[in-house]
Amino acid sequence: MDTKYDIIIIGAGPNGLEAGAYLSKAGQKVLTLEYRYECGGGLWTEESTLPGFLHSTHAVYMMMVDCGPLYSDFRLEEDYQVKHIYPDLQFAMPLLDGRCLCIYKDLERTCKSFAQFSEKDAENYREFYQLAKRCFDEFIGPATFAPPMGALDQIVRMKKTEVGRIVMEYSEKKPIDIIQEKFENEHIRTLLLYLACHWGVKYDSINLGFLVLLYLNRSHNYQLVKGGSHMVAQAINKVIHQNNGLVKNNQRIKRIVVEDGEAKGVEMIDGTFYQASKAVISTIDPIQTFIDLMREGDIKEAFAKKTKNWKWESYSLFGVHSALMEPPNFKAAEGNPDINRACVYILGYEKLEDLTNHFDALYKGEMVEKLGFNCCFPSVHDPGLAPPGRCASQISMMAPFNLKEGPEHWYNLKFKQETAKRCLEILRRYAPNITEDKVLQSYISTPIDMQNKFLDMREGSYKQGAYIPFQMGFLRPNEDCSRNRTPVKKLYLGGASVYPGGCVIWGPGYLAANSVAEDLGIEKWWKEQEFVTRAKESGIL
Repeated sequence: MDTKYDIIIIGAGPNGLEAGAYLSKAGQKVLTLEYRYECGGGLWTEESTLPGFLHSTHAVYMMMVDCGPLYSDFRLEEDYQVKHIYPDLQFAMPLLDGRCLCIYKDLERTCKSFAQFSEKDAENYREFYQLAKRCFDEFIGPATFAPPMGALDQIVRMKKTEVGRIVMEYSEKKPIDIIQEKFENEHIRTLLLYLACHWGVKYDSINLGFLVLLYLNRSHNYQLVKGGSHMVAQAINKVIHQNNGLVKNNQRIKRIVVEDGEAKGVEMIDGTFYQASKAVISTIDPIQTFIDLMREGDIKEAFAKKTKNWKWESYSLFGVHSALMEPPNFKAAEGNPDINRACVYILGYEKLEDLTNHFDALYKGEMVEKLGFNCCFPSVHDPGLAPPGRCASQISMMAPFNLKEGPEHWYNLKFKQETAKRCLEILRRYAPNITEDKVLQSYISTPIDMQNKFLDMREGSYKQGAYIPFQMGFLRPNEDCSRNRTPVKKLYLGGASVYPGGCVIWGPGYLAANSVAEDLGIEKWWKEQEFVTRAKESGIL
């Protein structure tokens, strides 16, 4: 058995696979070790309900297909048949009175929908859309694929450009203040605040307002992977193997071997030692990397203390994945048939207070009385995901990991089944045809299930750690590691806990590959993206 490699990567999730693909194609002998039985991490598709129903039970929505470098660098569509579906109607928020608020790929169609609720808000949204797009194109997007700068250096650079000053202005505001200042209609405010915050941004937090610009820009760019999210992982896995790399599943790591302050490789529970002559890249969370997988003395006490202060996310996700007899027929579709083909639906929030009450309950470890969630029906767009005439569905609801009864309460079968039933009842209010007999089978995923399934998502932290000011930018996960290098020589970080963050945005793995290549003098076969180059030339990066 070969145990000597140039580079060893811990974790074969999206970022681990991405880093492995870039470096193996650069001629490095790469070994990627994965705890689970298959690679992909959150890019996971399975027959979790009935035969023939394929459910992407974690990552469903791809938000960076238009700008993620690996799609073009590896020609994933042309050479690996990774295809995406980009629905015209991106988001639909049906209301119980039969109306529906819609966000389309097309700005003018979106404004037309908004105008039915408020002419003023439609005009304001047109202006805000252009602003958010400019900020994304000129700074936020490029910054996703460029190393972070120290706060003071970044501020100096941003002050010199108009876009930089705009992003700074928004960053100092609370998300809810941004939405309420820009828009007046209750339903429009509700939809936009949900889109801005449901990926883990506190609606009343400060210093993260730039994420409102990011997520509202991306709300016009949601895509589904044809055949399920796992198709992307499988394609990147093929790239690694075609370039003489290796991905090994069902691997149990005992420790990262550190000698004289330098990472030498990894020791497995069975005693096998895999030697890394050039680098070890960890794409799992900092607690596992520096505390669980290292011996006392491998890192300095001050750094260990800093690492132990890592904060997990304030809430997780509760999922109901169902095999339906037929696709939903929404009441709101009577006036607009397009509504039955939306990419994502936001249900249960009839007013802004419903949403803020939900957020407030999450932070207290409570299940709010009036539930709301997002849901999608991928087989409506990709019929191969379900038997003919049937429908594969997903409900994804924000839910606390640390319930006031304790996280173990999620193991209570009655509790989680009742919660799933409540979710399906809400769906039925908006799509009356989905009666109980139309739900053939459901697979329920709770926050504690997420932790058990993905060991780097502790407390159901699907981004490996909270989005809070002291864990973002140059501080993600801390000022010593945000540029991928760590205090341990030849050890790099490349997962969602490092800059720029989580949600399958393809930034961490890409930046880790760049950092390793630069440090080792590896010739890069890939080129810097044009919008990154332009941002650097403007001086903002």
